[in-house]
Amino acid sequence: MNTNPSGNGEFGQRPANTGPIVPKTASEALRPEAGTPPPKRSRASRSQVVVFMNFVISLVMLMVLTAGAALYFGKQEFTEPGPSANGDTFLVKPNTGVQDIADQLERRGLISDARVFRLGVRAFGNDSALKAGEYEIKPRASMRDIMELLKSGKSVMYSLTIPEGLTVDQALQRIADEPALSGDMPAKVPPEGSLATDTLRFTRGATRQQMIDKLVADQKKLVDEVWQRRAPDLPLANIEDFVTLASIVEKETGRGDERSRVAAVFLNRLAKGMRLQSDPTIIYGLFGGKGKPADRPIYQSDIQKQTPYNTYVINGLPPTPIANPGRAALEAVANPSKTDDLYFVADGTGGHVFAATLDEHNENVARYRALQKKQADDAAKAAAGANGTPEKPAADKPADGSDGTGGDNGDAGGDAGDAQ
Repeated sequence: MNTNPSGNGEFGQRPANTGPIVPKTASEALRPEAGTPPPKRSRASRSQVVVFMNFVISLVMLMVLTAGAALYFGKQEFTEPGPSANGDTFLVKPNTGVQDIADQLERRGLISDARVFRLGVRAFGNDSALKAGEYEIKPRASMRDIMELLKSGKSVMYSLTIPEGLTVDQALQRIADEPALSGDMPAKVPPEGSLATDTLRFTRGATRQQMIDKLVADQKKLVDEVWQRRAPDLPLANIEDFVTLASIVEKETGRGDERSRVAAVFLNRLAKGMRLQSDPTIIYGLFGGKGKPADRPIYQSDIQKQTPYNTYVINGLPPTPIANPGRAALEAVANPSKTDDLYFVADGTGGHVFAATLDEHNENVARYRALQKKQADDAAKAAAGANGTPEKPAADKPADGSDGTGGDNGDAGGDAGDAQ
């Protein structure tokens, strides 16, 4: 029914039918009328170029959104605390690329994703900035923390100490036993006395040959430097004799307050043509660079054994040094005390007493023997109290500086058997 007689076509109203009325059957009247058809697409909208460009724009937008999301979450993962609760050391070998470093870090459980680490390093422009070395990775270190550490080159440092008085053989054994060093030991052993006594700092992977070369170079530099500042008129023929005597002083005493005086005793003896009679030269002549076993004393019979190093039986200095002397011993020989001393003997407290005459020296030896006897008696009493059967002394007794006849032989040290 038409409720709009004016036929103005307002919304919701059917416009007046101006054509002839065509009768409809009941089924046709109930059938829904067709809606208004959509407008026809323009020719431009049907163009293949437009369709392709729409696809490209949509794809680019998707890629930008994906890249942005990946960048955001990747950055979060790159800077957040890492998976390692305890941390660890990590070794970067020379010429190792970022990809290998990232893979190793992931396998060790120090980072969560090698790809994120690799891309993060490259994003910061550090693709070729990571340095070889061994690094201490802290617990929960982030990928960025690890990147900055490897970029800094602050490797874990190891120490190797060569104390004063070691022989070359003993020093080389320490170098051979150091697990942080690499490479074989040299086939040619450096000369005795030619290694510096020092503490070397190095990173894992440094070679044993490098350590030895540095010790040799440092010792040569030190010896030359001290020799140039020596006192005039020393009774030494050359720089080799200088190092040899310094090695004897090194082995005779470890006390800084008496090194120059011990050096003076030996220099005074050389000047007078007296034998040095130094106990450490007996030991070196018997055992060489391997050193004397700790439980093996010097016996009376050892004092007169013919070796090229035994200064009780040879005149002058041994053919080579008997150890590696340190700076203090070299300085003591180069600039000794001004004294007339020709003798010294242990005082029982780790030091020595000195004398210019044999009579004075014999008195010092007598006091030292009395102290030794008291210590031996106390030890025997303690042993008797423990098991009731103290051991009998051997026929070849440990030497104490005497010649075994009741009179002193006037040696320089007078305490044979105490030097190690």
